[in-house]
Amino acid sequence: MPRSPLLERAFAPVDIASIACFRIVFGAVMAWEVVRYFQHGWIASSFIQPEFHFTYFGFGWVKPWPGGGMYVHFVVLGLAALGVMAGLFYRVSAVLFFLAFVHVFLIDEAYYLNHFYLISLVAFVMIFVPAHRAFSLDARRRPALRSDVAPAWALWLLRAQVGIPYFYGGLAKINRDWLRGEPIGSWLADRTDFPLIGPFFTHEWAGLAFAYGGLILDLTIVPLLLWKRTRPYAFAAGLLFHGLNAMLFDIGIFPWMMIAAFLLFFEPDWPRRIRWRPPAASPRREPDLMPKPPRARLTVAAIAVYLAVQALLPLRHFAYPGNVSWTEEGHFFAWHMKLRDKDASARFVVKDADTGETWTSSPRAYLTRRQAERMAGHPDMILQFAHHLARLARDAGRPHVEVRAITSAAVNGRERQTLLDPDIDLAAQTRTLWPAAWIVPLRQPLRKAPRAAAPVEE
Repeated sequence: MPRSPLLERAFAPVDIASIACFRIVFGAVMAWEVVRYFQHGWIASSFIQPEFHFTYFGFGWVKPWPGGGMYVHFVVLGLAALGVMAGLFYRVSAVLFFLAFVHVFLIDEAYYLNHFYLISLVAFVMIFVPAHRAFSLDARRRPALRSDVAPAWALWLLRAQVGIPYFYGGLAKINRDWLRGEPIGSWLADRTDFPLIGPFFTHEWAGLAFAYGGLILDLTIVPLLLWKRTRPYAFAAGLLFHGLNAMLFDIGIFPWMMIAAFLLFFEPDWPRRIRWRPPAASPRREPDLMPKPPRARLTVAAIAVYLAVQALLPLRHFAYPGNVSWTEEGHFFAWHMKLRDKDASARFVVKDADTGETWTSSPRAYLTRRQAERMAGHPDMILQFAHHLARLARDAGRPHVEVRAITSAAVNGRERQTLLDPDIDLAAQTRTLWPAAWIVPLRQPLRKAPRAAAPVEE
């Protein structure tokens, strides 16, 4: 039976060297991130000390381990990252790392970061990519496992997973605020101490240059990396872009992980070309990597479905009314990176419907500083916290309480305005994926005003 051209291309052999090198760097960066959590005390401050966590819709069952369990969890996470890096018991290490990392990611919405979402996706893909067949301890322990090639779908799936955030990050920047240089212009104005170019950051053109430069880079860097003639220039631009981001803003490991991912777009055998001396023999080529037709078709179909979900999920915010940077509806998992600077406040008024007694509840009495700051500008988190206050009241013997939020927010330098309808009893509102009618529409126009807030990781 003749083979499909699509299947032939999907399972064509490509040099495995770049995939194996990405595995090594990915595992090393993840192990470094685990060390940072121990060094900075983030395990305790983020997962053990808080008495309340904001959960993702449908994942309320994901909780931190009790007692010191989160420390054990991060030890396991670090060991799994090292296993991925070294290619030791790779499949087990990859699955364990994915499950452990996603568990951490899903514990609290307040700690959402786009690059943590990307790590979760890359970790999932790495489970299926045969990245351990070269430059690994598994290949040394089991010579029969060793291979100099991998199916083409493995390399292109990784490339697609890296390219998706850039493409959708660029699309998201095509909005009125970003095209007028906000919020990046205001953030730059607070970094006049930056060497050499810092004094220029107060000029409006500087914000516009960064805004349009970031937009163009996001939309073009992947195709330019794929084209051999423009690849060196695109790589240099990517290094400059992520290097500046790392120096200007506190965005953790993201720049370094993406710089490493750029190397996936070079020729697949690039690691072999930089050896101090040429290999004794040419890489061993395996002429046919295609499995039996049913399995081959299933593999391609699964990849197509996975990529279709990745292509559609970032667009769901268009199903919601209003400005997504204001309502936050559809903001998660959409690659909206560094698009809004929101200064918000929220306090809660609780009323016992049986006695008429009313009191004000401060979020800081129950939340960490970071949780409270994130919650104040995020309607879904405000709703969750209102439900939490109602549960506390019921546990204290007040079965019928009403909870209202007094909120205000300013996004990207606009004047402050009310975020949620203060007359709505949030305790009576059901948490759903449908648009929330109790969010007050954004009415304030964009204005140019210096801001003191620094950007947070997104």
